[in-house]
Amino acid sequence: MENNDKMEKIVSLCKRRGFVYPSSEIYGGFAATYDFGPLGFLLKKNIEFAWRKWNVQMRDDVVEIEGAIFMSPKVWEASGHVGGFADTLVEDLVNHKRYRADHLIEEAGIMENAGGLTLEKIDELILKNSLKSPDGNPLSGAKKFNQLVKTHLGAVEDESTIVYLKGESCQNIYLDWKSVLETTRRKLPFGIAQIGKAFRNEITVKNFLFRTREFEQMDVQYFCRPEDAPKYYQEWKNNRWDFYTKMMEFNPEHLRWRQHEKDEKAFYATDAWDVEFKFAELGFREIEGVHDRGSYDLDQHSKFSGQDLRYFDAATNEKFNPYIVECSGGFNRLFLATMFEFYREEGEGDSKRVYLSLPPKLAPYKVAVFPLLKNKPELVERAKTIFDNLKINFTTAWDDRGNVGKRYYSQDEIGTPFCVTVDFQTLEDNTITVRDRDTKEQPRIEIENLGNYLNGKL
Repeated sequence: MENNDKMEKIVSLCKRRGFVYPSSEIYGGFAATYDFGPLGFLLKKNIEFAWRKWNVQMRDDVVEIEGAIFMSPKVWEASGHVGGFADTLVEDLVNHKRYRADHLIEEAGIMENAGGLTLEKIDELILKNSLKSPDGNPLSGAKKFNQLVKTHLGAVEDESTIVYLKGESCQNIYLDWKSVLETTRRKLPFGIAQIGKAFRNEITVKNFLFRTREFEQMDVQYFCRPEDAPKYYQEWKNNRWDFYTKMMEFNPEHLRWRQHEKDEKAFYATDAWDVEFKFAELGFREIEGVHDRGSYDLDQHSKFSGQDLRYFDAATNEKFNPYIVECSGGFNRLFLATMFEFYREEGEGDSKRVYLSLPPKLAPYKVAVFPLLKNKPELVERAKTIFDNLKINFTTAWDDRGNVGKRYYSQDEIGTPFCVTVDFQTLEDNTITVRDRDTKEQPRIEIENLGNYLNGKL
């Protein structure tokens, strides 16, 4: 498979099989917003479960919250987003389309990681390299563009009712950290996890789910003593690598670390590393950031709210704002990376097979059940009984369309690991075939052993 068309194939598969739909499609769509269809929803929940199991369930030192989308606008003043959460914009001087300046510079091959450039440096690079817009027109000078999405709450729309949709999901964690500390009786170090919505008024959006205006972030904020932060920073870096390679089962060759340059780091970070995934023709792109945020967030919210958010250490009689190690990933990017990682093709022409080699724990359906022929009531009845029994413990698909071979290929394409076929031999000896998606082997097993067989494989 050629890498230069993999994105196109994945977008097609997602739409065709019900993983992802363009939002508001009957009205022509709405840029960079998407709905998860029936299969996408199931895959989404399985990825979330894997993340939650790894980061919360299997640890004794992390709890999880779910925060509101609307918060006091003072939160975003304190966090620095009102003044500092901005991208650099340039405008096509002919048609007035606007673009992210760093993206144009990177795509032109002028340099990598241009996000930290000053306005002056961007203008210099545009002039020196005679950089044009994608439509071939001259560009304006660079200027800042705040990404926070504004709206109003209340009966009157004026300056007093302005609020912001969450620019990053994690702020709830900092606001709630003292309450979590007191109600759970935790001691440092410990973490607070959250999967929550975030919204960004992106200038340019493209590459399907990679950059969208509405998305979910998967955060762990780990609170520790200042002197312990370097140790836990390294531990969480190791943890994130293990999550992708062990829990998500990504090939390590498709992952790498990249440290942010000094002028590239977010305003709140004293150090920052990205986990990058190789998105075929797009190259390596960020899917998660690990940041040393210091005590910036608690310092700021203490200052702006007037509340004492410090931790009291009874053993040393000290009060201080803990340092925070942040692990923050975008769910849409993880979903897209999962599709890239496990998309497979084999064969040519009419015998070509497209399949998702998803780990069973991630697969939307764990097993599908077929009657060999749907016009044979005795086969359908037996297959329905098996289907009804399996769906108690496994997400199970029913498929009686077309011939069995086409059903296999159909289930392969959505990543179903096992297909159970009820045939005429089943009526004689109570055995069925169980086809493996990846090996295509089809052993016969007794129906009464099917549950144990699947449990052993799944």
